[in-house]
Amino acid sequence: MASSAERLRRSALLAYPRGLKTAWWLIKITLPVSFGVMLLQYFGLLELIATYTTPLFKWVGLPGVAAIVFITSIFTNIYSVVAILAMLNLPMREGIILANMCLISHGFIIESAVLKKTGSRVSHMLLLRVAGSFTVAFLLNQIMPGSSDTGTVAYAMEAVTFNQAFMHWLFSSGQTVMKILILVNVLLFFQQVMEEFNWIRLIEKPMVPVLKLMGLPPSTTLSWIVANLIGLAYGSALMIDQREKGRLSAKDADLLNHHVALSHSQLEDPLLFLTLGYTMHWLMWPRFLLAVAAVWLRRLWKQPEDYKLQTYPKSQFP
Repeated sequence: MASSAERLRRSALLAYPRGLKTAWWLIKITLPVSFGVMLLQYFGLLELIATYTTPLFKWVGLPGVAAIVFITSIFTNIYSVVAILAMLNLPMREGIILANMCLISHGFIIESAVLKKTGSRVSHMLLLRVAGSFTVAFLLNQIMPGSSDTGTVAYAMEAVTFNQAFMHWLFSSGQTVMKILILVNVLLFFQQVMEEFNWIRLIEKPMVPVLKLMGLPPSTTLSWIVANLIGLAYGSALMIDQREKGRLSAKDADLLNHHVALSHSQLEDPLLFLTLGYTMHWLMWPRFLLAVAAVWLRRLWKQPEDYKLQTYPKSQFP
């Protein structure tokens, strides 16, 4: 029998090539997209788009400037959203509602590519996330204490030269590339170690009742945990690997995607909003409940024979 050190070495040798392949795939998407967003911001096209979407945001109790924040989130990430919200100084109620929208609908291009590669239609996922964002905003506007203030909020982009904008993009992209390379490879190594030592079953078995209530099959356990801990972009390595190895069927992956498209990165992303004084629980449970509802609606729409909670054979967890 091989020693623990040998098994760890074997895990690293198996995980490393897959990690590089997935990291390169993410980088090929991330760099062009982020460069394009930099150009949109520099030439003021995001603000131009926002002028046409302002009435929609006032319908859910948000000021017109919320459109700029939301559209920025679609093309970028939560870090950009927090930076803009810090400048706007919105009332906390409106800020939390807008934060929920952005937590659902951010990084569309990169994350949609992940959802497509793991088994869902891009158009379906985009519609789900946009509809989910406005559904959450509408419901929170009805139930959160206080009243809406849709008055004018001043907003102005800081004037920068193209060289400054480019250098900022270059620096932030370098950080992103390093983060992708490190996290993806570490994550796949961790997964391979769990498979090598049969630890995955220890995680999956106690999670089955919870997943069952959420309408998700046991095969989605590891991918669901990773997506909720570190998000879709960085968690994509494991999700894609599970699909390619046949451990996650197309149907199960699609159900998982309906959940994680609306509710992912439940730790890191909400924590960023603590710098603005927002309350964590308002940033977590609305997305989670909406994601559970989305999965069950998907099952009722697509899989009428699976209305009832399934009973999974014990052989699946020896």
